[in-house]
Amino acid sequence: MPPLPYIAHFDLDSFFVSVEILNDPSLKGKPVLVGGYERGVVAACSYEARKFGIHSAMPMKKAMQLCPQAIITSSSRGDYSKYSRWVTDIIASKVPLFEKASIDEFYIDLSGMDRFFGVSRYAKELRETIIRETGLPISCGLSSARFISKMATNEAKPNGFLEIPHGKEMEFLWPLGIEKINGVGKHTEQHLKSFGIYTIEDIAKTPKELMEKYAGKWGESLWQKAHGIGSAEIVTDWEQKSMSHENTFDTDYTDVSFLHQELVRLTEKTAYSLREDEKLTGCITVKVRYSDFETTSRQETVDYTALDDVLIAKVKDLFTKLYQAGRPVRLLGVRFSHMIPMTMQMSLFENNVEKLQLYKAVDDIKDRFGSKLVAKAVTVKKKK
Repeated sequence: MPPLPYIAHFDLDSFFVSVEILNDPSLKGKPVLVGGYERGVVAACSYEARKFGIHSAMPMKKAMQLCPQAIITSSSRGDYSKYSRWVTDIIASKVPLFEKASIDEFYIDLSGMDRFFGVSRYAKELRETIIRETGLPISCGLSSARFISKMATNEAKPNGFLEIPHGKEMEFLWPLGIEKINGVGKHTEQHLKSFGIYTIEDIAKTPKELMEKYAGKWGESLWQKAHGIGSAEIVTDWEQKSMSHENTFDTDYTDVSFLHQELVRLTEKTAYSLREDEKLTGCITVKVRYSDFETTSRQETVDYTALDDVLIAKVKDLFTKLYQAGRPVRLLGVRFSHMIPMTMQMSLFENNVEKLQLYKAVDDIKDRFGSKLVAKAVTVKKKK
């Protein structure tokens, strides 16, 4: 008989703000906004700021109108990836299966562990370990399905724990408003309310065929969720998966300017694939194969990113550290790994959002007209 499914969802509360407060305790208890100034947007905000109606993705100018005394910061930006990896390492050392859903969010499969430990106790102890070792607040939901655990986490915030026992799923779900279901935005919420559907119980008591009529293909999924039916699958290859491109030359090269040009081309090509898959990379590897077939590589972790200029700079830096000057090169390769889903917050900082939009616009042009039409000037070979 298969073990009962137990899925824990861990979410670092106001992650970016929490890191800022760890590095500057004077910010604790104050309305704090993380993001860009003036034309920027709010990447994250403290609970004190939320009381003024501020939320992530709000234009910073509007946020400051709502709360003029708010403190804007992103001085600890370089530490976000470090703290995320710290929490990841703790979780990886304590559980058999987990999924890193974003920089601050994790799903953990604890199925079968009830035979050896109390699952609830184990999840609580893991949460307490993370808080004790990192100083970061983190909320946790525990249930039989991913979506229920995520909803439980949201109800447990800030810095809380909530378990939904097996058989109690609908007891938890039904009183909640439909907007509590992850993915139900304002438009869908208003659309369903126009049919008299206000709570998850209303969805459950609406015939499935009618829900499909109201909400299209998503109607069946909403109906299933309202009856506590959801996936318990954990995607465990989030970190192992990688993207790479390499090129073997017809002629061996020692010209560093040419090798840099090829590295830029390979990085740009791999970054395009990264953005196409809506991912960020946290680790970069450069591979060099010399004319005698000796192959070496070097890798370093980086702040999670999908921006060409950041990636190219790191690739060139790795190559400089790796390359043995004067030796003819037969092959170059670039690989991105330690990938996580591209979260909205990571793209909302003022100095990143316009770059990301620009790169995606160029990606769209490549999709429409072909990748050879658009290339960085450095990668275009000069005519003799």
